[in-house]
Amino acid sequence: MQRPVSFSGVTKIYEGGVVALDGVSFDVGRGELVALLGPSGCGKSTLLNLAGCIDVPDRGEVLIEGTATASLGDDALTRLRRERIGTVFQFFNLLPTISIAENVALPLVLSGVSRAQTRERVAHVLDAVGIADKANALPGNVSGGQLQRAAIARAIVHRPAIVLADEPTGNLDSQNGALVLELLQGLAREGQAILMATHSAEAAAAAVRRVHMRDGRVESTT
Repeated sequence: MQRPVSFSGVTKIYEGGVVALDGVSFDVGRGELVALLGPSGCGKSTLLNLAGCIDVPDRGEVLIEGTATASLGDDALTRLRRERIGTVFQFFNLLPTISIAENVALPLVLSGVSRAQTRERVAHVLDAVGIADKANALPGNVSGGQLQRAAIARAIVHRPAIVLADEPTGNLDSQNGALVLELLQGLAREGQAILMATHSAEAAAAAVRRVHMRDGRVESTT
């Protein structure tokens, strides 16, 4: 069975010769919550962009369920990103003028899933993350912790190969941050692959494996 995401000798060089990643290799398996750690500028965000099919490597391979992203055109990358990737952002990125349920439904709507199936799957994930009672609320009327739970529900509603979490507790107080980490750990126990970039020692401690980055390279894995 193919790994959800695999980096093999990945190098990314930006304009001006800036080396963002230099020969990075590791993978994330099903049921794993893996933390990316390191100072700002170490390459964490670039790795998330590559895993999220927003960009492709200059050298090496990024494989999503065995598919090399660099071999795909823009339309195929968009489709892969839409169907097989889920992303949780630090600042939630929910649309403010539609309900929590409508926000969570967006990946399914974009993929053409039927209304009946969309309603069923949205109801299921909102219940799973503990905010079924907020389905009809607007994002501005719920707490930060509930917004992040909604963002996680949106990230998993289409059953992606991998969930990418970019500082998922960075905009939360300690109590809500702990609840979100427990939720991510629960998803991993159920078989979800999760790659999380974080500066938080508490978030890193929740992972089964920690990839320490420095100057675009993997410094160590713990």
